Amino acid sequence: MSIPLETIRDLYIHMEWADARIWASVLGRKNQPTDPRLHDLRFHFHFTQRAFLQVWTGQKVDRYDPKRFPTLPELCPWARSFHADAGSFLGTLDGSDLDRRVSPPWVRLFEGQLARTAAPTTLGETMLQVAYHTHYHRAQVNTRLREMGAEPPLVDYIAWLWLERPAPEWLPGD
Repeated sequence: MSIPLETIRDLYIHMEWADARIWASVLGRKNQPTDPRLHDLRFHFHFTQRAFLQVWTGQKVDRYDPKRFPTLPELCPWARSFHADAGSFLGTLDGSDLDRRVSPPWVRLFEGQLARTAAPTTLGETMLQVAYHTHYHRAQVNTRLREMGAEPPLVDYIAWLWLERPAPEWLPGD
């Protein structure tokens, strides 16, 4: 499956915009939530973003401990830094790079669950996985915000398109 590089770039710009909106929604509240579920979800998908980026760039995958970021305000700058790093990485790619085979080290764990050898994946496919995985967990964060009495922000891709692809707006100090 050949994935256009511009599609990946577009999805990653949207991903940052949506992540920034969610962070602003959480951190911009007078009574910032201290909900452990909200923290765990945010940590999980930002850790996954970072782990894949480390695989793509040939770095050792850091085993980040969630206790390193005990509060959401401490987690946000680390989460935000992924987007700058991912944008820099995307700037180094051309379309043919997306067809390069990528095998994350954790694939062996899933092979045990699948009871079979995992099929090969490409850089482009794993980049889509990160965008989809983030979207999935961002929806869980929005659900949790609603359960806590907050109105979560609209972060749908189509809304971003209708708004003419606005740039991410992080809260000052994030």
